Amino acid sequence: MDETRIAAILQDCERELGERGRVDLKARHFWSAVDSVKRRPELIERYAARIAAIDRQAFLSATPLVFPAGVGRALLVAGTIVGIMLLGAAFALPADPLGGVAFLLGAGALLGATHGLAHLIVGRLSGIQFTHWYSRFPKQPQPGFKVDYASYLRARPTARAWMHASGAIVTKLIPFVLVPVAAAARLPWWTFAILLAIGILQLVTDALFSVRFGDWKKFRRERRIARGELLRS
Repeated sequence: MDETRIAAILQDCERELGERGRVDLKARHFWSAVDSVKRRPELIERYAARIAAIDRQAFLSATPLVFPAGVGRALLVAGTIVGIMLLGAAFALPADPLGGVAFLLGAGALLGATHGLAHLIVGRLSGIQFTHWYSRFPKQPQPGFKVDYASYLRARPTARAWMHASGAIVTKLIPFVLVPVAAAARLPWWTFAILLAIGILQLVTDALFSVRFGDWKKFRRERRIARGELLRS
C-alpha cells in the first residue's frame, strides 16, 4: 500500500470518528494501513501519533468496561499476591482436601493474574506503554491491557512479538511449574491430575485457537515483519 492510500484511509477514519463518534476500523481498512506502516520504518514516526489517536478513540467508543491501566495493574498484582499466599497456605493445611483446594485456588489466581502482568512487564521493558485495562464482555470477557499504539509502533517488531507471546508463555508454564511445588507440599494425587489437565488443555486450546485468533497469531505477525526487516537490511 502506498503512502497516499495510507493517508487517505487515516483521513476517512478520522472523518467518520468526527461525524459518528465511532468507526469500524477493519471495514475502513485501517489495519491494512497500519500493517503497511509497520513494514516501512521510515513512515512510523510520521504516522504513529495519528494512528494511535484513531485507535484509542475507536477503542473507547466500542468498549463498555474501561479503566485506567493502573487499576488493572494494581488488581493483577493483588491477585498474584493472593495466589502465592494460597499456595503457601496449602503447606500448613491438611493435605486432603483443604491443602489441595487451597493450592488449586492459588494456581487459578496466578493463571488469571500473571497473563496480563507478563504482557505489561515485557511491554514496558520494550518501551511499549499501556493506556487502559478493559473487558468486552461477553465477547471478550478476559480483561486485557490496551496498548498505546504510538509506542507500540516505535518498538522493534521482535519486541512487539515477544510482548504478545509473554502472557501465553507464562500461563502455559504455571501448571507444570507448580507440579513439583505440590509434590513438596505432599498434596493428594488429584491436585497433580488437575494441574496437568489444565496445562494440557491450555496447550491444546493454544494450538487450535490462539494461533488463529489470539496472542500467537499476533506473535507470528510481528515475527514476519521482523524477518522482513532483516532481509531488507
